[in-house]
Amino acid sequence: MTTLPSDASIDDDTFELFDLRAEVVCPPGERILCGAKPGDHFTLQGEMLHLPPTQGFSIYSLSAVLPLLAAKQRVTAKNDWMTTDAEVACPDPNCKSRLRITRTGVRTFRHGETTVVPLVRE
Repeated sequence: MTTLPSDASIDDDTFELFDLRAEVVCPPGERILCGAKPGDHFTLQGEMLHLPPTQGFSIYSLSAVLPLLAAKQRVTAKNDWMTTDAEVACPDPNCKSRLRITRTGVRTFRHGETTVVPLVRE
């Protein structure tokens, strides 16, 4: 289990996000229809998505997980389904594969390096 990010001090502009890995999983003997193989994956570090050299990834599979990635990068409540549920179904209803999203580490960012919108201090 990865340690949860901590809240940043009010005196700095840092925040933390989880690094993620999204991996193709499929029941043994089932056919994957998008051209992927079990174990194919991508990683997400901040806003940057990385693929291993020579490996592609279906845009349709990517479209199934993309809306969830920003939420999976952030701390969620222990009982929130976003914390407990890790697998996303393939968008093809005839395919049994899934994409498993795993939190793999924590990375620190600075607000001022990610946006031009200033922080509002109370």
